[in-house]
Amino acid sequence: MTAEDNKASSDKSPRVETIHVKDSEAGMRLDRWFKSRFPDVGHTYLQKLLRTGQVRVNSKRVEANARVEAGDEVRVPVIARTKSKAAGAAGSGSAPQGASKADREFIERMILYEDDDVLVLNKPAGIAVQGGTGTKRHIDGILAGMADRFGDRPRLVHRLDRDTSGVLLVAKTRAAAAKLGRIFQTRSAAKTYWALVKGVPRPPQGRIEAALVKASGPDGDRVRKALPGEQDKAMHATTHYSVIDKVANKAAWVSLKPVTGRQHQLRAHMDLIGHPIVGDNKYEGGMDLPAENMDAKLHLHARRLIIPHPSGAGKIDITAPLPPHMLATWELLGMDPSRYDQEPDGESPRSEREKREKRR
Repeated sequence: MTAEDNKASSDKSPRVETIHVKDSEAGMRLDRWFKSRFPDVGHTYLQKLLRTGQVRVNSKRVEANARVEAGDEVRVPVIARTKSKAAGAAGSGSAPQGASKADREFIERMILYEDDDVLVLNKPAGIAVQGGTGTKRHIDGILAGMADRFGDRPRLVHRLDRDTSGVLLVAKTRAAAAKLGRIFQTRSAAKTYWALVKGVPRPPQGRIEAALVKASGPDGDRVRKALPGEQDKAMHATTHYSVIDKVANKAAWVSLKPVTGRQHQLRAHMDLIGHPIVGDNKYEGGMDLPAENMDAKLHLHARRLIIPHPSGAGKIDITAPLPPHMLATWELLGMDPSRYDQEPDGESPRSEREKREKRR
């Protein structure tokens, strides 16, 4: 690190260092900024550093999804740099190993759209976006090994849960990542998810506003509704939902539009209103499936993303087809996804018949 990047603690044997965020890094999520600076420090370890207050921004405790701005001071314990050096000495080096042929083909099959600045993938259910405890194979790691293919190390702009499929936006340059980060921060990205939920929400359209807090459980991390007195650690979360189709009173196909982007937000919000997503073992959706012979996987899909292009020219508008297990469920329940599409302005899906009647 250079003198302009860092300033040492006044302690003769400093245990922490302060790193200034560069102009080119403005708008990045803190976890991605940290990954770019300390690539060998895993996501789980970073979460521990944040949880214990060892990593701070401008002397304040923050979450991993906080955005950094040019000039921000990030407090980093020296042990983080020590871990990176130890990993390098062990053979990981500063450059990731190349991805295997199978992994390269895996990524290529996912690509929905690509230009000089961005890459849009249709992520399958069952693969993690980033690494963690016990997670060796993940999309971020595979992309890191494909820098020769993309001309730079691709950078994640947002995340999807391991078992959620659909649109995943990746920046191909650091500048694009910073611009897209600022766009997400200002909530200028319109995201639409499709899900199958238990029962039929009433009313058929509505808004869910419930602050969430993280809570550990036997099945790993999850979130729950914040209780009185937990406002200091609560994360404001808002979701709009709309019923597209239903199967008697057993299940409903819903469109979900998150205003905020909290961990497990859609899954927790639907559970809070009594309609958990089918196949969701963390949030009461894993038992008593609506029909026999239904796949027990999570039925949540990032269907569409509309976001201004980081170049400033036009916008990105990408739709991802449903994954095989959800297509099979739709067929089993007699629902036809081809009958519906999304209006350009992001309104709820409407059938072709309804649109024709409106045009009259």
